[in-house]
Amino acid sequence: MFKQLQNIDSAFKHIKLFSYLFLGCCALVAGFAVCKSYDFADKAQNSVRILYNGKVIQSELSDRRHVLPVELRDHIKTFHEDFFDLEPDDKQIQSSINQALYLADASAKRQYDDLRAKDYYANLVSGNISQRLTTDSIALDLNQIPYGFTYYGTEKLNRSGRTVVRQLVTHGKVRQLETETDNNPHGFLIEDWAVISNNDSDTTQ
Repeated sequence: MFKQLQNIDSAFKHIKLFSYLFLGCCALVAGFAVCKSYDFADKAQNSVRILYNGKVIQSELSDRRHVLPVELRDHIKTFHEDFFDLEPDDKQIQSSINQALYLADASAKRQYDDLRAKDYYANLVSGNISQRLTTDSIALDLNQIPYGFTYYGTEKLNRSGRTVVRQLVTHGKVRQLETETDNNPHGFLIEDWAVISNNDSDTTQ
């Protein structure tokens, strides 16, 4: 009888030890799961997706300074292409200009109004002239905010087999906005934009 009680007591101790070990393992697993979930949430909150040349690039917020020049150049390039890539079609011109104006402040609107007042767009339509812009280079000044830039590009105006080539130079500043939108995926705004030169450099038949 005494031996049987000892066996019961030993079995109870084993069950008690196993229960403690099981609870300890459960606590460790639960703690690990909580830590991993916080780590995952932190990484998700500190990541950004960058739209560059139609491709989505994911990056950590802490590393955004490394991709900042890429984002700025793409924003500036997109603005200039929207503003200067034009077809002899009123609707296309208006749509392209409207998209460009989402990326810049009133300085771009003033440039557009000035060109429209000079019948620039009407002449493109009446003359069946297609205008294409190629980006040559973009110089950035990242030492101060807003970021300064100078844009260099080549325009080609095609009309009935005749091509006029122009060298375009503009400058301005870029300010970072609080949020990104569908119409402004990088969340930047071009300010104080001005055309420095836009002169003919060559004419080909």
